[in-house]
Amino acid sequence: MNVNKINEYPKYWAECYGTSPFLPTSRKEMEALGWDSCDIIIVTGDAYVDHPSFGMAVIGRLLESQGFRVGIIAQPDWNNKDAFMQLGKPNLFFGITAGNMDSMINRYTADRKLRHDDAYTPNNEGGKRPDRAVLVYSQRCREAYKETPIVLGGIEASLRRLAHYDYWSDKVRRSVLFDAKGDILLFGNAERALVEVAHRLADGEDIANLTNIAGTAVILKEIPAGYKEIDSSRIEKPGKAMPMPNPYATEETCSTNQKENAQPAAAQPVQIQPSRHDATSTVVRLPSYEKLRNDRILYAHASRVMHLETNPYSARALVQTHGDRELWINRPPIPLSTEEMDFVFGLPYARVPHPCYGKAKIPAYDMIKTSVNIMRGCFGGCSFCSITEHEGRIIQNRSKESILNELEEIRDKVPGFTGTISDLGGPTANMYRLGCSDPRAEANCRRPSCIFPEICKKLDTDHKHTIDLYRKARQVKGIKKIMIASGVRYDLAIESPEYIRELVTHHVGGYLKIAPEHTEKGTLDLMMKPGMGTYDRFKALFEKYSKEAGKKQYLIPYFISAHPGSTDEDMLNLALWLKKNEFQCDQVQNFYPSPMCNATAMYHSETNPLKRVKYKKREDLFVAKGERQRRLHKALLRYHDPANWPLLREALINMGKKHLIGDAPHCLIPHEGSDAELTQADRRKSGRHSAKRFATKHPNQPDIRKDGQRGNRGANGQNNKGGKPGSRNGTSASGRSTPANGNKPASGKPGANKAGSKPGQRPAKASNGGQRQGGKPQRTRQR
Repeated sequence: MNVNKINEYPKYWAECYGTSPFLPTSRKEMEALGWDSCDIIIVTGDAYVDHPSFGMAVIGRLLESQGFRVGIIAQPDWNNKDAFMQLGKPNLFFGITAGNMDSMINRYTADRKLRHDDAYTPNNEGGKRPDRAVLVYSQRCREAYKETPIVLGGIEASLRRLAHYDYWSDKVRRSVLFDAKGDILLFGNAERALVEVAHRLADGEDIANLTNIAGTAVILKEIPAGYKEIDSSRIEKPGKAMPMPNPYATEETCSTNQKENAQPAAAQPVQIQPSRHDATSTVVRLPSYEKLRNDRILYAHASRVMHLETNPYSARALVQTHGDRELWINRPPIPLSTEEMDFVFGLPYARVPHPCYGKAKIPAYDMIKTSVNIMRGCFGGCSFCSITEHEGRIIQNRSKESILNELEEIRDKVPGFTGTISDLGGPTANMYRLGCSDPRAEANCRRPSCIFPEICKKLDTDHKHTIDLYRKARQVKGIKKIMIASGVRYDLAIESPEYIRELVTHHVGGYLKIAPEHTEKGTLDLMMKPGMGTYDRFKALFEKYSKEAGKKQYLIPYFISAHPGSTDEDMLNLALWLKKNEFQCDQVQNFYPSPMCNATAMYHSETNPLKRVKYKKREDLFVAKGERQRRLHKALLRYHDPANWPLLREALINMGKKHLIGDAPHCLIPHEGSDAELTQADRRKSGRHSAKRFATKHPNQPDIRKDGQRGNRGANGQNNKGGKPGSRNGTSASGRSTPANGNKPASGKPGANKAGSKPGQRPAKASNGGQRQGGKPQRTRQR
């Protein structure tokens, strides 16, 4: 498929102004550069940090490389239009983004409680962006300059491009393009679409005519001529002859669920058939917004159909009626080549916050300033994660040379660099240069995951490129230590034991976080995660190679509570597993229904969209809803916290599990009035009342910060000799990785489920949850 490379467009005339030290944020800065106006103005909900982990910097520098004059309006006062006029009227368009995170996830916890901090704001100050920032910013830009085109992008717009279930209002909302009254929406990382939009507008085209760009969504009065429509606006009835092809169909030729060939081994190779429909002239009609608003089962059906149209090489356009207009979702964009990825990450970033912030600390920047993003995308397909919906399933890789050059830039540019790289990863640590070994199969494949329910036979799982990268990175002059803070996909890692050896020997700071997410097969299947047997195999290899390296290192698993399909019994079994394995979770994450991911469709519909959706004889799911039910599931993960014992006692009695209350080894919690409920101060009879804290680690493990010597611990395993309880070198209290430079995760408070992430996980990626809720910039999954 022929596409224009983003680094080969003819430059716009304003390239004569050259490169700016920082993109201007004020008229004074524009005048210093000799500008009379901006061609494009980016409005963002984040503070302006000129670093490739921040969306506004990537987009701004990319547009600058095309010859455009780009200004930044960061975290404007949204109460009136004045702040949106400070750079004047843009010549081409306003680019609107809520920032590296969805504004609702940024502002509210999984319990819908308002947060009072914001890792993307100077001094971690909360309240600097509005709810539904894309809508508010777009409205103010329209008020400021009515005729100026508005281009929506970023994680918030990307995951709300279709009619979607909104957790905070508990209803299905329209596509954000309608509510924001934008002209065009770019989804995904969007570099390719953005460059084409900018150049076509600069060439004088009307934005209303930009309807056919891959990776964009637009509003039309009717579908374009020449398209064949597949009607998937209703749930097909079993046994009824279908006038249209089955929208649920997948390509049998690359499914590991079916035998590749029923003939003997000597048979001819499998012939990969072309896609069932011409993707360039076929559109799939989804149920209308009006129908989805009142039919939760139909919503699950729509979600399933949408998730099957994510392959950029064979996906078809989608159309969805909103009132009397059509929402047209073009095919996903073709992934960037390695050459293009190198171009994007090689742009002249200052790698520091804009000088206007002075000495103010921006926690998200402090966390990622010494980390390197080596790839994009994820083929894991976890149902609670929306990386695939945002970044795509095909991995986009940087070259080793580009990555090594960035390490040298960090060494030379980052103030106070001590020689430690806090991360060398991406959405996952170990998908670098992995992918389908058969390009023809990859072009037709419609599987949502390459590794579930088992690893596809066509998937290349050789970690040789990652191993070689690690070894070369350690040789860069001035680099003393490289930590791997991105999550390791351990079901892939066990396919390459040499990678595990390399990881534990050189790149683990004592604790390594991994994510089983649950222990029960039913829930794990709904999560599209491997069983605990895979975890056990990884753990055995981890311990083996740690011992060979002469290091005391520990795995820190983390889990999700209240995931759709996880019953009270499932959560109890998980709690018993934690106790049996002597894990105590200081911070835990309740499932957060973020837009577009499969698990959110499960939460809203209470049925399973991973299978064919039916009105009758469907697979209904138990879903923990309501404050009390969700609080119980969270409490089961923190079974060791006395504050949860009254709730757990009541629940265990109601479940007929009273035998798990007591002091016996098999019991989960003690009887009421037990000595275990006394604080250490009570036991000493000192009259002092200190709160108990629990670490996400084995209570009997040594504190590796003290050369393997255990500090004095109370009965709860808390280290009483210095240091923050639950805080360890290399991990946060919740088992999330903490950068080796000592910077805390954005959600350092117990119970503060930061940025929609698992507590303690890094801020989210510039491009959600694709991010996995929260997480380090450009490392996000969203739950």
